[in-house]
Amino acid sequence: MPAIHSSLNFYLKPLFLSHSTFSPRKFPIPKQLLNPRNLCSLATSESARNGGRSGALSPPPPVSEEIQRIDVNPPKGTRDFPPEEMRLRNWLFNNFREVSRLFGFEEVDYPVLETEALFIRKAGEEIRDQLYCFEDRGNRRVALRPELTPSLARLVIQKGKSVSLPLKWFAVGQCWRYERMTRGRRREHYQWNMDIIGVPEVTAEAELISSIVTFFKRLGITASDVGFRVSSRKVLQEVLRCNSIPENLFGKVCIIIDKIEKIPIDVIRGDLKSAGVSEEAIEQLLQVLSIKSLTELEEILGSAGEAIADLKLLFSLAEKFGYSDWIQFDASVVRGLAYYTGIVFECFDRDGKLRAICGGGRYDRLLSTFGGDDLPACGFGFGDAVIVELLKEKGLLPEVNLQVENIVCALDQNLQGAAAKVATILRGKGQTVDLVLENKPLKWVFKRAARINAQRLILVGNTEWEKGVVGVKILSSGEQFEIKLDELE
Repeated sequence: MPAIHSSLNFYLKPLFLSHSTFSPRKFPIPKQLLNPRNLCSLATSESARNGGRSGALSPPPPVSEEIQRIDVNPPKGTRDFPPEEMRLRNWLFNNFREVSRLFGFEEVDYPVLETEALFIRKAGEEIRDQLYCFEDRGNRRVALRPELTPSLARLVIQKGKSVSLPLKWFAVGQCWRYERMTRGRRREHYQWNMDIIGVPEVTAEAELISSIVTFFKRLGITASDVGFRVSSRKVLQEVLRCNSIPENLFGKVCIIIDKIEKIPIDVIRGDLKSAGVSEEAIEQLLQVLSIKSLTELEEILGSAGEAIADLKLLFSLAEKFGYSDWIQFDASVVRGLAYYTGIVFECFDRDGKLRAICGGGRYDRLLSTFGGDDLPACGFGFGDAVIVELLKEKGLLPEVNLQVENIVCALDQNLQGAAAKVATILRGKGQTVDLVLENKPLKWVFKRAARINAQRLILVGNTEWEKGVVGVKILSSGEQFEIKLDELE
């Protein structure tokens, strides 16, 4: 290749530049605008103002002639995603999607806004009190989805027999819950779900846990960092049946038991008694829930029940999949949502610093609660906030930098069109290009190239353009040369 023309030598000498910093301005917000309460109450004032017509949003406050200062922070419990955070989010979501693809799952999505009735199932579920719900302008009760599984069930019912089983679907979607915030817990978060519809065997649960383990391994997380607590809702069913407790109390008991690590045991006893469980049954139930060994559980319940058979098969499959050191039996795991019917599991960090990382299980009777025909089904939900906290804790959070292949700059204002042509040629060949849109000094251009991690600097000068060439500098090595426009790759 010919040496670069002397007229570009000055511009292509490497420059060593210091980074500048700036601080964002902060704006105070009037106290009357600070009220991030549940959206269920937003329709009332608009309905009264419009003769009974309900509105989805409260009317805006009167606007004065003065410039209004607003709070530049997002609502409590929500997040902005500036470029550096968005790159990290994309990296995480790409791993969600790649693992789902490796396991043969297809991606789906649902509306963020659903009918409120989709999420109102059983009294006592926390989720009822955590809904962002309101009445829209058509007097319909709607809610921002707090989870994805009911939306999945709705879509499966809608599709009916037009889809062939089994379905292996996954989704990465935004969810909303008005709840107390702790580390890794937000009011708005994204959730990765994988679900298998149409497989009654425990092989489905084994496959789902395998997919989560595969995801952890991709990120550098090991069995010494996290584990899975596994049990079955059928364990509780057998205990309740042995104590002649009515079937209709099962869901309520599960919701109470799910809080066993969050509230004192005496409160659990009191809640179970209030639900109609006898003191004798309560003590036997608490005894079973303390069991951490499948062998010990078998001694109490016997080996004939479905719960024992399912769990033994799952642990056998875990050995075949190669993740037996990741899972352990824990009878206290029941999951708080009422629709689970069989195997349930939660992933936890072994240091005990974080809330559950993910959880799931079997929900064979969910479709009938919405008027559909039941199908065997299982799945899990995996939030984005807790895994990021875990990666920070383990020093595994990557630095995902912006990287652009080319930065193109015109050396004279009258060459902006020529530079745009160069950028268009490269973009047409699938290369990323940052085109300098203003007449900037070369010091600024080199500084920007360093910030965006550009691989090449392409300069468009008058003399060179007349000859049909451009100047190229490889920024990692300092190599520089001229190249014809039609040879530019």
